[in-house]
Amino acid sequence: MPTQPTASDSVLVVQLSDSHLFAQENGRLLGMDTADSLTQVVRLVGEEQPVIDLVLATGDLSQDGSVESYQRFRDITAPIDAATRWFPGNHDEMEPMREAAAGTDLLDPVIDLGAWRVILLDSTIPGAVPGQMTVEQIQLLECAIQAAPDKHLLISFHHHPVSIGSQWMDRIGIYNPERLFAVIDRYPNVRCLLWGHVHQEIDRMRGDVRLLASPSTCVQFTPGSEDFCVDSPAPGYRWLRLMADGEVQTGVSRVTDIEFEVDYSIKGY
Repeated sequence: MPTQPTASDSVLVVQLSDSHLFAQENGRLLGMDTADSLTQVVRLVGEEQPVIDLVLATGDLSQDGSVESYQRFRDITAPIDAATRWFPGNHDEMEPMREAAAGTDLLDPVIDLGAWRVILLDSTIPGAVPGQMTVEQIQLLECAIQAAPDKHLLISFHHHPVSIGSQWMDRIGIYNPERLFAVIDRYPNVRCLLWGHVHQEIDRMRGDVRLLASPSTCVQFTPGSEDFCVDSPAPGYRWLRLMADGEVQTGVSRVTDIEFEVDYSIKGY
């Protein structure tokens, strides 16, 4: 495990999102072997990021919600020597996730690293695809912010809180984002919002807050599409260098030199 960063150190975060693993070893989503694609992304992380402070698995770790799929995620990501945190997406099931994470801090919603506090929220609606911000999650957020007035803040959850210009995806984002932004807008030490769900790269600003979304470790969705549409870029991950002064440096890296099988004829997932 890397040495705990001090307030003067930068922090390196790796985001792995939307892995969609199955109980069976060779389970496929839209034709792609999701365990194999995650394995290739983890291998790439190991080649590119020698020292990592935190791995964030930002929802949809599983496609079938099985205990075995979460254990598979733990096994595949085990080579990454870093603190790790999970939270659910709309395909995840909380009880199996808790069972697979028992005895660990994988589901702890707050972690402090150097000059930063990372706050993790559950944006899911049980049994539904879109997201929400419940009163309980907003209370968790505000308490975590108020308890760390001197920390820079990165806040992460699964669903997108802003329009991404894709009609079918925008129908399944957070339906009440105003509740989230009402809190965030009161605290100038919020530096970054980070989510998954959209299977594509997004990097924009909302005032002084960086808004980031990232590729899936398996199949990608076509930006700007009106209807469900699978895109051709390879699986990947996002890295974030959180600087001691609050700056966020970030980029996306994708697997190369490997052909991943995708069935573009499928119109849902």
